[in-house]
Amino acid sequence: MSQALRLHAFGYDGLRLEELTLPQLGPNDVHVRFHAASLNYRDIMTVHGFYNPKLAMPRILGSDAAGEVVAVGSSVTRFQPGDRVASLFFDRWHEGEVPQDAAHMALGDFVEGVFATERIMPEHGLIAIPDSLSFEQAAALPCAGVTAWNALVEKGHLRAGETVLILGTGGVSIFALQIAKAHGARVLLTSSSDEKLALGKSLGADELINYRTTPEWQNEVLRLTGTGVDHVVEVGGAGTLPRSLQAVRSGGHVHLIGVLSEPGHTVDPIPVLMKSIHLNGVFVGSRGMFERLLAAVVTNKITPVVDKSFPLQQYREAFEHMQTGRHFGKVLLSLK
Repeated sequence: MSQALRLHAFGYDGLRLEELTLPQLGPNDVHVRFHAASLNYRDIMTVHGFYNPKLAMPRILGSDAAGEVVAVGSSVTRFQPGDRVASLFFDRWHEGEVPQDAAHMALGDFVEGVFATERIMPEHGLIAIPDSLSFEQAAALPCAGVTAWNALVEKGHLRAGETVLILGTGGVSIFALQIAKAHGARVLLTSSSDEKLALGKSLGADELINYRTTPEWQNEVLRLTGTGVDHVVEVGGAGTLPRSLQAVRSGGHVHLIGVLSEPGHTVDPIPVLMKSIHLNGVFVGSRGMFERLLAAVVTNKITPVVDKSFPLQQYREAFEHMQTGRHFGKVLLSLK
């Protein structure tokens, strides 16, 4: 039996914690006992019907979890009982460019998710995690960590000495800060909270901008850099993208990741053209990217930042805590 968080109808009242019978273990399947999972803003959008209004329900939510292998099917070669593993956001994207049907292989949407104490998973939907990471730390990586890595390293080819502007202090943003510093970059960090900016400075942020007291923050970025930054980790979406296009240098990269700001804004494409900006859409990443991220995490001793962990029974409090935006780093669910 497994305890799983399933969505039966849109809205928090549609969430139910249920006991489910596990299906029979197939030859290519792995039985995993999950210990920790992490929330993404995508999960909040899913609950409220903004991510996929046609979501098939009931559906187990969540894309990010880590745990240990209980048993393996007869044809499984990657894992054996006792191995430590994490989920892959896309179970069939192994390497290369994002597949045309990527959305249809994403956990917690078209595919059953991992907010559950136990799951039968396909072998190709899991990745081995290093002993240096706790289950909680590893559970923070599958979406936010891989997304930040894909943006700056895989697409942006980040180099030492370059400048990176990071918007906000959520999961992707904090991983981007840690990855950028590990590559020898100069980081400019924005937040509406001086307390969060101070925490960002403790992780290595070089320049701090409070966008509440400095609403035209793109001008401050230009003042600090002269010509603009090499990279922008853009998590706001249409509401912040125009300022990001102003803040990046000619020929620089804007990595479009999130849609946190209010919809309905229009974006002038002329700066993209006139400044030859590389506007990169980043939809998490592949197994290969996750493997390279894990190698960097181990080599550089990067510790994923966990804001707070909630017992699975307090799932609603966890969702509401994240929705308020008070978190710094990742919000977790304990599945033990």
